[in-house]
Amino acid sequence: MTMRLLQHRADDGRRQVIAADDDGAAFVRGVESVRALASEAIAAGTGLADTVRRRGLEGTVDLHAALEAGRLLAPIDHEDPAHLIMTGTGLTHLGSAEGRDQMHRAAAAAAHQTDSMRMFLEGLEGGKPGPGVVGQQPEWFYKGNGSHLVGPGQPLTMPAFAQDGGEEPELAGIYLIGPDGTPWRLGLCLANEFSDHVTERHNYLWLAHSKLRQAALGPELLVGPAPTDVRGRSRIIRDDAVLWDKPFLSGEDNMSHSLANLEHHHFKYALFRRPGDVHVHFFGTATLSFSEGVQTRPGDVFEIEAAPFSLPLRNALIQSEGNLPPARML
Repeated sequence: MTMRLLQHRADDGRRQVIAADDDGAAFVRGVESVRALASEAIAAGTGLADTVRRRGLEGTVDLHAALEAGRLLAPIDHEDPAHLIMTGTGLTHLGSAEGRDQMHRAAAAAAHQTDSMRMFLEGLEGGKPGPGVVGQQPEWFYKGNGSHLVGPGQPLTMPAFAQDGGEEPELAGIYLIGPDGTPWRLGLCLANEFSDHVTERHNYLWLAHSKLRQAALGPELLVGPAPTDVRGRSRIIRDDAVLWDKPFLSGEDNMSHSLANLEHHHFKYALFRRPGDVHVHFFGTATLSFSEGVQTRPGDVFEIEAAPFSLPLRNALIQSEGNLPPARML
């Protein structure tokens, strides 16, 4: 039975961890954060589920009621936001078989392949190597630190200078770096890797600019082996009506890269093996409303849901007012 971990904050500010499965949800005794629970598991050499069982559970929790009341936080955080690093990979998902065929036909017909097409095809060819073999490295980008992390129900904010604020429904891997520099995957979260697609479309070299945005995590951390076939829906709600709604696929069965390969090419850098750091790494998507001509606007609500997660991720879009002051010389 798959366990999910959540972070709860009561009205008085007290924090607790929730463990949930198909039989219900309850508080984990004596622990205030998933990061603390994971640190305990690493030190003891046990898994998260075993650590939860050893601590024991108390009380019961209505997850849907807690979500609606705004008591569920992002399922991972760090008291020092600088020690939570958000990154991601792109061009990792296959899309439908028809979409793959179209891309191959376009690649074969094109006199000159774009860099994006070349990277996609290289990933398709070498993104899932055998055990112990290093595969093709993916596209990689930096999103920010813990100050960019948004929880369920919180707004996603476009900067005043942004040209777009678009959703990206996907999975994110959550990692804690152990005392010896080993990255430990705690589990997967449902995520909205929020980006500026108009800026990216203008010039692909502006991808780095387009990704320096907030991102949202769903309330549940799925513990244990990663599901290989995840099927969900992504929708945009405007003025209480569904503006756009489409299914999306994720998990290794629907990807051109294995998670192990993506993890290798992220954590091969010593910079990302700093003990105690938390990493939120977005694995990519093949489904965007932007690619179908949708232009989002402040007030829209993004809604993403997928089994085996039991709760949706909802975030309203807002835009900040005014730009930050310029740098000054001392």
